[in-house]
Amino acid sequence: MDTQRRVAEFLDDNDLHAPPAYRVLDLASEVGELAKEVNTATDYGDSPDSVAVAADELGDALFCLLALCDETDTDAERALETALAKYESRLDDTGDAGSGE
Repeated sequence: MDTQRRVAEFLDDNDLHAPPAYRVLDLASEVGELAKEVNTATDYGDSPDSVAVAADELGDALFCLLALCDETDTDAERALETALAKYESRLDDTGDAGSGE
């Protein structure tokens, strides 16, 4: 079973559906927790090579992202494929994956 479907079933089984806006806020909160860990681990960027991100925090952020995909009827795999194609195209065109903005 794919991970997006597992999250969707978990939401269904536990009556944990929420509006997309709440899912975005949950995601922002979890990413904020990751940022806090990185800030602490790197002494606020002074030691960038000392990052150790907890897998459970990454898991929380991933869960929130997949729950958001479920609530918005977005196929996470298809969205990732679209993003990868965009980055590959940018690399081919400019040699940089960034948007240049």
